[in-house]
Amino acid sequence: MAAAADGVVPTLAIRSSVAVELWSSAGPKLPYEHKSNLPREETKCSRSICFSPDGQYFAYSNGRDVKVLEACKDGAGEWPVQCSLPRPKAFYLKFSPRGNYLCTWEHYAITKDRPEGSPNLLVYDITTGTEVFAIVQKNQSNWEPSWSSDETIFALVVGGEALFYDLPEGSAKGFENTQRKIGGSRGGMLSLGPGHCPPYLAFYNPGAKGAPSMCKLYKYPALGPNQTVACKSFFQADRVEMLWNKRGTGLLLLTSTEVDKSGASYYGNQAVHFMATKGDTCSVPLSKDGPVHCVKWSPKATEFVVVYGFMPSKAALYNLKCDVIYDFGEGPRNCAYFNPFGNIIVLAGFGNLPGAVEVWDVPKREKLASLKLADTTVFEWHPNGEWFVTATTAPRLRISNGFKVYHYSGALLHETMWPQSQELLGIEWQQYADNTFSEPKITKAKHEGIKSSQPEASKKAYTPPHLRLLKEGKNPEKYLPQPTVPGLAPASAGGANNKKNNKNKPKGPRRDVNVKAVNGGDVDTPAASAAVPTTQTVTVTGEDQQVSQTPHHTHRTRPQAPRYQQENAADQQRHHYHHQPHPQANGQNSNEKERKIRTVAKKLSDIKKLKSRQDHGESLELNQLNKIKMEATFLDELKMLKLSD
Repeated sequence: MAAAADGVVPTLAIRSSVAVELWSSAGPKLPYEHKSNLPREETKCSRSICFSPDGQYFAYSNGRDVKVLEACKDGAGEWPVQCSLPRPKAFYLKFSPRGNYLCTWEHYAITKDRPEGSPNLLVYDITTGTEVFAIVQKNQSNWEPSWSSDETIFALVVGGEALFYDLPEGSAKGFENTQRKIGGSRGGMLSLGPGHCPPYLAFYNPGAKGAPSMCKLYKYPALGPNQTVACKSFFQADRVEMLWNKRGTGLLLLTSTEVDKSGASYYGNQAVHFMATKGDTCSVPLSKDGPVHCVKWSPKATEFVVVYGFMPSKAALYNLKCDVIYDFGEGPRNCAYFNPFGNIIVLAGFGNLPGAVEVWDVPKREKLASLKLADTTVFEWHPNGEWFVTATTAPRLRISNGFKVYHYSGALLHETMWPQSQELLGIEWQQYADNTFSEPKITKAKHEGIKSSQPEASKKAYTPPHLRLLKEGKNPEKYLPQPTVPGLAPASAGGANNKKNNKNKPKGPRRDVNVKAVNGGDVDTPAASAAVPTTQTVTVTGEDQQVSQTPHHTHRTRPQAPRYQQENAADQQRHHYHHQPHPQANGQNSNEKERKIRTVAKKLSDIKKLKSRQDHGESLELNQLNKIKMEATFLDELKMLKLSD
């Protein structure tokens, strides 16, 4: 194993409803657990945990302040406190690329003392723990500022305008004044590419009044109107997600709209576009209609994967020319995860999908394993590229919380289930600098693992009781309970065995038997008057049988039909029940489907309202943001329900 060979054992940072702690393992066959030298702080108010990109620092909030710990060098020592930051309401934490600065974000609030509101996005120097930058940032979904890879450039968007701060090496004075700006409209987005120094950057401007939206690439510091490296315009883009490859040479744009104005699709419109720093631009071809579930770059930076289309969705691998170089086929999946080296990819169906997972060898285009990881809310690769952790966390799921560590072959290496009285809120691996681990060699050999303590769901298809009895050569009517009509002799409602006896009985006209009781009255029937005094309602109309009993004196409300007519009507009812399809069956199925459609439509309506609040600068809770991320999944579910008509 890479971890054992290199002598590096990453820790797991765990945030629960009772504490923030670090766990570690002595080897692949040994359990993960909290060790005495690792930090643990009991708190019920932690909102965020975060490792620096090189794993040198670990930061977490505890409801009183934000603590930054320095990682132990040898793996056996203590994790000393580097600094404490006075941010009791910190909601998000994010380190700069080299880990010299920590950004904190909290909900924007207005008080009587400060009606204009206090700055809620702050930047701290980790070395000294001092605040070096503060500004009001109402946007929660895109709160993170942008950095160049060497941390010499800091940038963010305020009021649609991109602001740039030049930071000389080792100096924080550059935060005092902006050096450059790019004008834009409200809703603009900025992203600095990794790798190059100075970097390439992308600036997105949403279209207005029929004009197209536009994304432009620049090479910093050349930001003039005629200094664009590449430009891509497109209509139908209410939202844009910008994804750089690891080298900073290619950019993917995932565009989406709330509603398809042409009426062709209820799900709005989504598309994927590609831009290169060489000036090339194109649209990524998608061969199936439906939403785009996931777009991910390979760490090798020369290919990317797109999961798209109505369920079962398609997954395809593309090169930098946007040509499909491999089609993974269709399946119930909406997520894709490359390992840190790009030689293994996991395609999975999480959220409202059943949790089917496929592990693929990317260079050989071979499937290595298939797993079923139901209720997974967190998935992350180990830095060695061989293991991955899956977890079930709150608030998404508040039962069966816990985490598991797997080998890429599908072998379970570790499992920890959380106590029912507690909740697991977050989990993530300690990160490391590039080249710390060597690229793993992929084999099809089965890795030795452990058996899960959780019961497996039955893989057998459900078989109704009467079909199981038929397969066993038994008569279902002899073993299954037969419906009876209260107030009538059991033999009269016995079904087929009593039909011979009924042939000799006088046959009267079929009629409905409806014996009802009213408040304060009595019902006297030959059978009921001799039994317990209860109110009985017997309705035998077509195939409906409704019986309600409440303690009450009985009162006769309508003439009683002759006994032989009751028995004959009940016998005809039983015969009809066994030989005719239930008239309510289709209606019940239809009602159930309509109920599901209404439920999903309500969720989509709620998401639309949340987005509207978000666009107006209102801060949303983490569970509300998670709900917004489920929009594509709900759209798929609604589509499947409508297609099943």
